[in-house]
Order: sequence, then structure tokens, then C-alpha cells
Amino acid sequence: MGTASTMACITAALGLMPLRGASAPAVSSSRLRIAEETGANAVSVAKAKRTPQEILSKESFLNAITVLQAIGGSTNAVVHLMAIANRHPKLQGVITLQTFDEIGRKTPLLIDLKPSGDNYMNDFHNAGGMPALLHTLRPLLHLSAMTISGQTLGEVLDSSPFRTFPYSRQIIRPLSDPLYPSSSLVVLRGNIAPDGAVMKASASKDRSLLSHSGPAVVFENSADLARRIDDPELPVTKDSVLVLKGIGPIGNPGMPEAGLIPIPRKLAAAGVKDMLRLSDGRMSGTAGGTIILHISPESALPDSPFGIVRTGDIITCDVESRKLQLEISDEEMRARIAERKKALVEETAFLERRNRRGYRGLYERSVNQAQDGVDFDFLTAAGPRRVDVN
Repeated sequence: MGTASTMACITAALGLMPLRGASAPAVSSSRLRIAEETGANAVSVAKAKRTPQEILSKESFLNAITVLQAIGGSTNAVVHLMAIANRHPKLQGVITLQTFDEIGRKTPLLIDLKPSGDNYMNDFHNAGGMPALLHTLRPLLHLSAMTISGQTLGEVLDSSPFRTFPYSRQIIRPLSDPLYPSSSLVVLRGNIAPDGAVMKASASKDRSLLSHSGPAVVFENSADLARRIDDPELPVTKDSVLVLKGIGPIGNPGMPEAGLIPIPRKLAAAGVKDMLRLSDGRMSGTAGGTIILHISPESALPDSPFGIVRTGDIITCDVESRKLQLEISDEEMRARIAERKKALVEETAFLERRNRRGYRGLYERSVNQAQDGVDFDFLTAAGPRRVDVN
């Protein structure tokens, strides 16, 4: 379930596209019918002068997040949905990062697709796609949510009944027999992620790592990672916690999909398949492993607690309690942050960022953090809220 497929499913759940368009393969003849339906919808909304803002409601987003959890979708969808919600004047502050976790706790993972399962997007389509999934999820959905067709979601489902069949039940599990009981995607918080972090828990290859403490092995940026990850002398064991800094919205810049930190070569050669890994960046929806992403505030910010993590520090992750903790005292953390801020003001890269002009300068001064959608603050409904890069 890659990011593109995830967003197609979520767009359908938001009510902004034909349901079958979310999963039909590009080479499928059904694409012609979907294109015709899309065109009819476009003409209809143009005549009615309906805008996306009028169609989208709190219930629309709750449905989309329910679908995200049920499909085990890409963690990137969290960022995208938050960016959309924060541009909506009625939804900014209503749909938050915590909403994803609250919905996850009562939504099972139903779709048996990689990386949480074994199958692929065309299997989902052949099993009935979004119509089949939404009929299965019906008890958990807000059926009064409006769609682009002018009908409510409930009316759309009523007009397109679906009868399940053996193959469909194999790919799209019933609520009574889920692939994963709940919380495919979880939101973690703690002293190194006070504004949150995201993990696709259902994609963990070693579930024991969902409750784990271990010493950090820190890479300051992607270049440092590339240089040292396969060093035979790297001080790392299978119980270590790999930490990659500097790939957040400002730090890279652009928050790249570099969060899938590879297993160090010497451990991979010994048969290690998974490790607890942390970063302030993103990851492809097709990637699996016990990987915590979107740590906020990102390490590039002077006040970031994540920025002061050092090799050898003990980090604890406990998914059940939603905890991500650096095992040092509050006093030690404050001292490290103060020390880091003092050192940063003398670094060339930091001085360049503070004084940079042009589009990149505008981006670095105005981009929001992951929990707010990594969007320009001046495009949100509330207007500019400056990120302190000084």
C-alpha cells in the first residue's frame, strides 16, 4: 500500500472521487468508465458551484482516517491529511495528530496488503476495492458525510450494493476477523517527541520491538548515515536503536523519504531483519519495519529535544502506552539543549539558513512541522505562525 494508492483510497473516502477509481489498474478498461463518471462529477459541481471546502467536513476526515487505519496505509497520508485539514477554516485545530490515534484504537486493519500483509493493490481491486471496503467498514463510518456527487456517503453505498465472495473475504477481512486488531498507525509522544511521532505498527517485522529499550546509535544526517552505516567497526548490536537526524522539513530541507534506515551490513549478514529505528523524516508506504517517523519538533530546530540525542543514550519505545522516551533527566535535557543552541549560532550552515534569501529562505522560515502538515504557514486557515530557525 504505497503512498499514491493510499491517497487514492483516502480521496475516495473524503468523497472527492468515484470509489472504484481508487484501485483500478491504469491498464484496466474500467478506467474509461471512471473517467466518464469523473467528468460528470466535474460538470455537476461546476454547475452547482460547489467547492471542496463545502464538501469536506469533520465527518469526511474521520471517514478518511478510518480508511487509512483499515488499509494500513502510508504514514505520508498523515502529513497530507493534516495539511488539507489545516487549510480548512472550520477544521484547523479540530482534526489533529491525536485524531489519528483515537480512530486507530477502534479501527482494525482489514486489508491484507504489503507491507502489513501479503498482497498487492490489484488484488484489493479484484476483491472489490473501495466499495467492498466501505461496505465492510459501514458501522464505523459517518454516512452523512457529503460527496462530490451531491449524495451522502450512505446514499452512495446504498446505490452500489456489494455482495462479498470468498476471494473478497480473503483480501478484505470482515470486522470480526481482522488482519491486525487495531491501531495500524500509532502516534507516539515523549520527551524527544513532545509534538508527536508516527509509526506503522502493523508493518513491524519483529513485534517484540514494539516495546523495547536500547542504546542509540546516532547519525547526524543522511551523509553521515551513508558514510558509517556499513562500517564493520560501527558500535551497534541488534538491540541498538538507530537514530537519523537532519531529514525533517527544514533540516534536509524537504522531509525526504529517507526514514527507512537500512540494517547495518554486519547485522544483516548475521540474519537481523528488523531494528527499532527513529527519524524526523518520512518513509515510503511500501516500506516495512519497526520505524518511528515524523519526530517533532525536528532536529534542525535549536530547541528540538530530538536534536540532542547522543550515541549511547537509552531510548524506550512502548507502543501500548504510546511512549517514546529518552532516558535522561529533565535537567540533563535542558542543559544539552542550552549547550546545543550556543554551539549552533556559530555553525556556518545555521548562519546561512538564518540569512538565506529566495524561495528556499521563504520555505525554511514558513514551513510547518510534521504534525501540522509540512505546509506553508501563510496558506493555513490561521495564517502565519513562524518557525524559529534562529
